[in-house]
Amino acid sequence: MIEVASAEFAKNFGRYKELAQRETLAITSHGRKSGYFLSEHEYAEYQKLKALSRRAYHISELPEATLKAMATAQMNPAHNHLNDLMNN
Repeated sequence: MIEVASAEFAKNFGRYKELAQRETLAITSHGRKSGYFLSEHEYAEYQKLKALSRRAYHISELPEATLKAMATAQMNPAHNHLNDLMNN
């Protein structure tokens, strides 16, 4: 990954836009990373990974649709034998 100062990035945007097609750029400001510039392909990959990540909720934060789905969920009848284990 290449690091580029924000002033340099702004002055030579065209150059860095092309470079980002091959490699992700870290944009720095006062020596600290403040953002990243990446290709459309890399961004699409990031979005896919982000969509696959799990989210944990406290019960009070659960979306209404999730609460409804949980309340109406039915176990597959093939697993009814597990209910028998719970009742013994």
